[in-house]
Amino acid sequence: MTSFADWVSTADAVRGTPKKLEKHAALARYLGGLSDPELIAAARLFAGAPFPRRDERVLALGWAALSDVLLERSRKGANDMAASYQRHADLGDVAAELIDASAPSGPPLQLEDVAKAFDAIAAARGVAPKREVLRDLLARATADEARYLVKIVSGETRIGLREGLLEDAIARAFGRDREAVGRAHMLTGDIGETALRARHDTLAEPTLAHFLPIGMMLATPVLDLAEIGERFPPPYVVEDKYDGVRAQVHKAGDRVELYSRTFDRVTDRFPELLEPLRAIEGSFVLDAEVLAIKDDRAIPFTRFQRRLGRKNVSEELRSALPATLIVFDVLERDGRALLELPLDERQTILRALPLTGPLVFARQLRLAESGEELVARLDREFEAARARGNEGLMVKDPRSRYRPGRRGMEWLKVKRALRSLDVVVTAVEWGHGKRREVLSDYTFAVRDGERLLNVGKAYSGLTDKEIAEMTRHFLATTVRDYGRVRLVVPETVIEVAFDQIQRS
Repeated sequence: MTSFADWVSTADAVRGTPKKLEKHAALARYLGGLSDPELIAAARLFAGAPFPRRDERVLALGWAALSDVLLERSRKGANDMAASYQRHADLGDVAAELIDASAPSGPPLQLEDVAKAFDAIAAARGVAPKREVLRDLLARATADEARYLVKIVSGETRIGLREGLLEDAIARAFGRDREAVGRAHMLTGDIGETALRARHDTLAEPTLAHFLPIGMMLATPVLDLAEIGERFPPPYVVEDKYDGVRAQVHKAGDRVELYSRTFDRVTDRFPELLEPLRAIEGSFVLDAEVLAIKDDRAIPFTRFQRRLGRKNVSEELRSALPATLIVFDVLERDGRALLELPLDERQTILRALPLTGPLVFARQLRLAESGEELVARLDREFEAARARGNEGLMVKDPRSRYRPGRRGMEWLKVKRALRSLDVVVTAVEWGHGKRREVLSDYTFAVRDGERLLNVGKAYSGLTDKEIAEMTRHFLATTVRDYGRVRLVVPETVIEVAFDQIQRS
């Protein structure tokens, strides 16, 4: 059996270097020496989650339960925890610091013990039984082991290991083709199973399966319309960019399920879509967007959000905010996977579907223009899309294959800020992850008569160098320090761009 300490040492090595090749080498050495069950568990934990993304189990351990167990294990107080979080802005690092002086009890943790404990936490009903399993797990953990256990439980792994790097390491560990590893991971939704298949050279076996959601193809943002012609030649497939909920629809037999971008099952949120989808003969997997439309105009997402996250959607809410499924791609039809077909062929198959009622095809046109004519036409189409209540445009290469979970240059999204405002910074907050040592989150205000009224927060738009300079400035102009948040002298004016305003 392999100790969990060995997994931790490998995670530390990955976390401690910015160099991809060194990360690959550390992971490949470790993964190659594991048994099959250990390989599955270790790969999943490196991905930052105890279960594969297709698995609907969750740990359901809230902050209260986690903090109670940590304080009990470390024999520290709430003030100690608050001070530690101020220093680290990372729950795992907080756990390691709190537990550092408290020796573990019981036999050393094995990798298998950790996997079984997470299974037990997910299976337990009620907070008390879950807390008891976590208490027993952390009692046996060293400070370094507790760091990663808490990171995984809290969903804040952040060790500089992106999904692609883990796929690279698996390919290297077992001498397999990198693209084959990525494809198998995409289709299985399980990095643990993918690692096992890489070891046994069965990466080619998985195929697109119903009710196992895969990653959704992503688009690259474009601000300058002239850039589109530089990305790929005509013709161009142009669609409205909808501001709704991305959904992957699976249907086989009488079963219909909708999944979010994060692979959560969201079927129950949109009951009015199920019967029209069920009425379509055969099986399919669709890529779509759910939003509300009234009088041929999209209802703002800020209003549509009212019906999201509810276990039961009332008739009144369904009437006020009726869900419409805008369908723009098809990934499977009657047992045939379509991912490798060009967009043009997928569209031919898609548009043969008999959509009715709240199921509609995405508004689409095909442009053959280039140069200045293309820019002028796209500019007109962009304004028309905004007039329909949509965010902007999607511009797609008709030759493109569907690349699950990937952001490439074959799909481009055109959005523009509605306008910009000059605002004054009134408060700043320490960042997270690699920005935990700088003040990177800004609360800003506008003048409302004789007072300043806070209207928003900004998290992006500055370089690391600029953020470091601003941090020094805000530290010098702090008027009150609340730990994570500082009130500052309202003298720093920044320009913020926005595309919508909503009432608080």
